[in-house]
Amino acid sequence: MQLIPLLIILPLGAAFFISLAGKNRDKLCDIFSIVITFSLFALSLFFVFNAKNSATPLIYKVGGWGLPGGIILVLDGLSVFMLAVINFIAFIINIFSIDYMKKFTDKYKFYTLFMLMLGGMNGVVITGDIFNLFVFYEVASIASYALVAFGTEKEELEASMKYTVMGVVGSLFILLGIAFLYAYTSTLNMAEIASLLAQNGINSAAIFVSVLFLVGFGIKSAIVPFHAWLPDAHPAAPAPISAMLSGIFIKSLGVYTLCRIFYNVFGASSTLTHLFMFLGALSIIVGGVLALGQSDIKRLLGYSSISQVGYMILGFGIGSPLAIAGALLHLVNHSVFKSLLFLNAGSLEYATGTRNLEQLGGLRTKMPVTSATSLAASMSISGIPPFAGFFSKLLIIAACIKSGYIGYGIIAIIGAIFTISYILKFQKYTFFGQLKEMNKNIREVPILMRIPMIILALICVFGALLILPKAADTFLRPAEESLSKGTTYADLASQVSYEK
Repeated sequence: MQLIPLLIILPLGAAFFISLAGKNRDKLCDIFSIVITFSLFALSLFFVFNAKNSATPLIYKVGGWGLPGGIILVLDGLSVFMLAVINFIAFIINIFSIDYMKKFTDKYKFYTLFMLMLGGMNGVVITGDIFNLFVFYEVASIASYALVAFGTEKEELEASMKYTVMGVVGSLFILLGIAFLYAYTSTLNMAEIASLLAQNGINSAAIFVSVLFLVGFGIKSAIVPFHAWLPDAHPAAPAPISAMLSGIFIKSLGVYTLCRIFYNVFGASSTLTHLFMFLGALSIIVGGVLALGQSDIKRLLGYSSISQVGYMILGFGIGSPLAIAGALLHLVNHSVFKSLLFLNAGSLEYATGTRNLEQLGGLRTKMPVTSATSLAASMSISGIPPFAGFFSKLLIIAACIKSGYIGYGIIAIIGAIFTISYILKFQKYTFFGQLKEMNKNIREVPILMRIPMIILALICVFGALLILPKAADTFLRPAEESLSKGTTYADLASQVSYEK
């Protein structure tokens, strides 16, 4: 338990160190950031196996203080699941950034913001205090606003401004919800709030707070109709940040917080689950349709992220163990294949200077690694067997049918058809057809950009092994049980001493 704070201390300390010592020392920044992100990933894996062998969640009392005044950090099945995903993708993206970010000045500032963003994400996942969840969320969000504008061109600054405005609006809804919730419960500890709501029932005040949280976190996770900021932010950001935003930021933070609050704190009511299913289905269709009309690769992938978030929200809305397991598996798969697709887009832009589909074509022979890895990611996101994405979508569709929601199952299938359509468009216009004259002298990207793409492509191929019993018992089932058991999260309050 004494190691839990390192998940926050390491990245925040690294951000402080790099900001002071990193100027004109790019190699030092590269090495130091790789060491930190790998250490965080290794620590996350350590917690995965410890949480599996622990009968109760691991709790760290900050400063040794228990409730009601103390702040606690909590590691349960859902927390360690999210930590493993976040820190693995961050490590992979960090490797890719070593060569990719050379084309930008002040590389140390990128690493400083990257570490702040990572520290904020880890903090959101492990905190047991709803106000500190908001604080860590803002740390990660503010760093992401700056990273979207990192190129400082007109497009980046405009997209960052739109992202910032929408993010601040979402934050205000969340902060207002926390204020009302504190006025009603007189505590900020999420386990205590869950316990009090379970005893007193959900009244009009709790319903009002639920609406505020749904809007606030809906904006953060880019669920339709709160998605307007995402298609601009993703194309403008550097490729590693696009991968972070789409692969883990909106999924790991937006979707995680929605599930944590509405399943573990408020409890998933019938009205809420039906609303989740409706918003999920709406996001699947709207995101898929809008992606079809895009010619900018990263904008296409941005709308695709909206559609794929819809599958997760639909699965969590159904709420059965099968549906939750499918949604969690899709979260992992999406973190892998969407991060890979954005890294592919970054490689294409790095080599050709454009991400416009109309200016590409025939790159399969010139960029074989980028082509092969993007094909693996494309097959996975399209749900083609035996790639990993097939199994997560299959579980969600099967859960729809098993729970009697045939209509939602059909919508999920239609969404998969849209996915295949825009992914085929991406593949055709990028890697097939005739090579443009201006691209005849391009070469494959450097090896440190190829290695992360190859690793993620292999996971797209073999990620389905996560559904095997032993892997599922270690990784998926503890996270699924944390959500399906609902407000048993409230039991944590009784495990924390009220004395120092």
